[in-house]
Amino acid sequence: MLHDKNNERLEELIAPTYGSEYTSKILPKYKMAETNMPARDAYRMVHDELMLDGNSRQNLATFCTTFVEPEVQQLMTDCVDKNMIDKDEYPQTAEIENRCVHILADLWNSPDAETTLGCSTTGSSEAAMLGGMALKWKWREKMKAAGKPTDKPNMICGPVQICWHKFARYWDIELREIPMEGDRLIMTAEEVIKRCDENTIGVVPTLGVTFTGQYEPVKEVSDALDKFQEETGIDIPIHVDGASGAFIAPFIQADLEWDFRLPRVKSINASGHKFGLAPLGVGWALWRSKDDLPEDLIFNVNYLGGNMPTFALNFSRPGGEIVAQYYNFIRLGKTGYCEIHTSCQEIAKYLADEIGKMEPFEIIYNGEGGILAMCWKFKDGQKYNFTLYDFADRLRSRGWLVPAYSMPAHREDLVIQRILVRHGMSMDLADLLLEDMRRALEHFDVHPVQVPLSEEEAGGFKH
Repeated sequence: MLHDKNNERLEELIAPTYGSEYTSKILPKYKMAETNMPARDAYRMVHDELMLDGNSRQNLATFCTTFVEPEVQQLMTDCVDKNMIDKDEYPQTAEIENRCVHILADLWNSPDAETTLGCSTTGSSEAAMLGGMALKWKWREKMKAAGKPTDKPNMICGPVQICWHKFARYWDIELREIPMEGDRLIMTAEEVIKRCDENTIGVVPTLGVTFTGQYEPVKEVSDALDKFQEETGIDIPIHVDGASGAFIAPFIQADLEWDFRLPRVKSINASGHKFGLAPLGVGWALWRSKDDLPEDLIFNVNYLGGNMPTFALNFSRPGGEIVAQYYNFIRLGKTGYCEIHTSCQEIAKYLADEIGKMEPFEIIYNGEGGILAMCWKFKDGQKYNFTLYDFADRLRSRGWLVPAYSMPAHREDLVIQRILVRHGMSMDLADLLLEDMRRALEHFDVHPVQVPLSEEEAGGFKH
């Protein structure tokens, strides 16, 4: 009987997948199937659907890591069953997280890196919200101590991605977002001060604005807030959204003052899975000192075995991304990060130079002085027989995802395209992209667009 079972299993394994009963019919998609199926067939069905996704390496819109070494993939597999929140069961994963925090504290020039408080998160958005919550709690403590109302907190930022809009809505904070105006596409110190008052919980400069890739001037904002405090007595802290730039500036823009070297900077968030080169999804939140993280935000948990403090929004999370982050730190060191980011910056500048030579385009940001990216628009005052949405759609036919998108409030008229240059992008791949861009322009010369695509029509998500 045992022999017969083994034979059945053998037949199941050698039978052609696409000859099975499971692959010869349409499976239910929005409700669970009534019966099970062999693992091989289930894998094949899911794998085949995923072929319809784009090639992540050709996704030039994403900030996230799309190239990792085989050793990272193996570490992720090794840690697939590790819940990093359970520090009693997985103490070494907890120790590795702790090491990463102190490595980052040193990298970001903490005045006391050995005692700096911080934690991993699921990504930079969660880390940003933790930083924002700490700002609100500290502001509320200050206002209560002064006998003042705490019902109208506000926060100042430049043109930001959605996470800060979420934060303001979730925690009932007035978001004083500095809009783009004309050629000014980022925060300036002057615009910050116009919006400051005693209800301002903090100012959030972004080290690498999502829309263009430019750094906002943290040092200038800090100096302006110093002067503002001298004149008014109002002390306003800074949280730096370093989602991208916090893993770039320390290596290739080391002289730039944006981090804990500025006493007014109380906290920093960053994405390990962006230019930290770790796989999705890991973020980091660090505070300048223990006093900058209110104790009310720290919770102690004892039901996992041992009393463990936690102050992240999420609870159970995989440990693999944290381990992979640590792997990169010891594998690459400062030299390795510098080499990778320098190479990416050179490729960004090369792309900017070559795209700038193409008739329709004008470069907005060329990869210098900000994150490893570049972006462009149509030349002012010119009319063309296609839109940037059409151009993006044409590139998509060759597998390249280079989306066109409009700017936020006050500059909705400005449509741009942006490329993120990440680890894994070679000069050879850049040349292949440029060739496809030139072919796309030649196509529009011969086949003018009769009905241009809209922003909604140009996207790949149609559900």
